[in-house]
Amino acid sequence: MSQEHSAANPAPAGLVALAMVCFTFYALHTGKVDSSATILLAFWLLGGFVIQLLVGIMELNHGNILGGNVFTFFAAFFMLVTSLELFFKYFASLNGWAFDARIDGWAWAALAIALLSWTPGYFKSPLSLIITVLLIDIAVPVIALMDLGILGHAWHAVSGYSLGLAGIFALYTAAGVVLNTHLGKTVIPLGSPWIK
Repeated sequence: MSQEHSAANPAPAGLVALAMVCFTFYALHTGKVDSSATILLAFWLLGGFVIQLLVGIMELNHGNILGGNVFTFFAAFFMLVTSLELFFKYFASLNGWAFDARIDGWAWAALAIALLSWTPGYFKSPLSLIITVLLIDIAVPVIALMDLGILGHAWHAVSGYSLGLAGIFALYTAAGVVLNTHLGKTVIPLGSPWIK
């Protein structure tokens, strides 16, 4: 008995991991939690890393060059590196280790440029995903410029609220993709793409 099997879209799992990161950094950047929460956040980011790496690899195997690459570099840098840095910075604060964290700004700048330059590719996606990406396009350059020391910490509100809204739209998009696909009809409208 031979049954054909097609792989399911893994993007909703990656969007849930993205939303988790967006929500937690919203809380951190807007002062809903204090910096003592970062050690716990490091663990959550490790979980997000696993999900986004798997999603990125699966998306690349499905031929999705844009989503696959974005999920993969989000997994590596936004999730894994940030998690490891949070662990390091926690122990550095306990032990008085000095280091120049402005290097993070240079790394975030490269990630911001990549994300911004790839954003037009998302204009063929549902509107809810376009909005998610555009909100992250606001937050990532702001984070880069704060880490470089160009913008002050008052800009945390901009990055925080952008990420919080991005998390909401990521969850909405994930719910729409899962439920619309599973039920075989549109129950959660995701909006039309800007480019057909």
